[in-house]
Amino acid sequence: MNFLNQVVLVTGGASGMGAACVDGFTQAGAKVILVDRNAALGEVVASRTGAKLELGDITDSSFCDAVLTRSLEQFEKVDVLVNAAGIIVRSTGMETSDIAWQQIMNVNVSGTFFMARAALRIMKSQKSGAIVNFGSIWGDVGAAGVAVYCASKGAIHNLTRALALEHALDGIRINAVCPGEVNTPMLQSERSEAVTEALLERLAQTVPMGRLAAPEEIARVVMFLASTDASYMTGSLVTVDAGFTAR
Repeated sequence: MNFLNQVVLVTGGASGMGAACVDGFTQAGAKVILVDRNAALGEVVASRTGAKLELGDITDSSFCDAVLTRSLEQFEKVDVLVNAAGIIVRSTGMETSDIAWQQIMNVNVSGTFFMARAALRIMKSQKSGAIVNFGSIWGDVGAAGVAVYCASKGAIHNLTRALALEHALDGIRINAVCPGEVNTPMLQSERSEAVTEALLERLAQTVPMGRLAAPEEIARVVMFLASTDASYMTGSLVTVDAGFTAR
């Protein structure tokens, strides 16, 4: 896949699957804008890849609009948006506080929507573009102990479908990647027990292929969805879970 001279924005690009997307797109020749609120990690990835770093909070719609405006001013176009930013709260519905509910919905849903809306204004004008949202297997099937995360990803799945239909004739394709268990900081976060190799191995054994995904394996699917190789795909939710939801 060749993204030479294409302009790609990646939210949540400072770590995990977002950082893997930044790596992949820059290696494929793209001009990448890395959007994240973590300055320390963002600077490391930007330094390694040459990506332009935009620090800020995607739950602020004015920040999202400004990032897209600056990107257009500097690069004169926006070809791809990857909405990889996300957080998780590991609690049951009854145990979830109002604040936790708002935080996860603000980042996972509102942030994705604000960035997509800002990008669509540009893409519709240029009559081209691709957006790849990050859904999850937990957006289609339930999981105890992560109720709000499931709800947020279910919202992303239907937001993806709806926006794809709205812009099907505008030269814009909008799809979502739905990862399963991926070895990222999010997978290891908010655990009630210490994250050890034994814990990761137990998680891996819940997967039919017997291993966790590497972030790069998800990034390659994102790149495919953003590429012209996926020219007849829009409104698709592409599951990448090593057979987890096939059972």
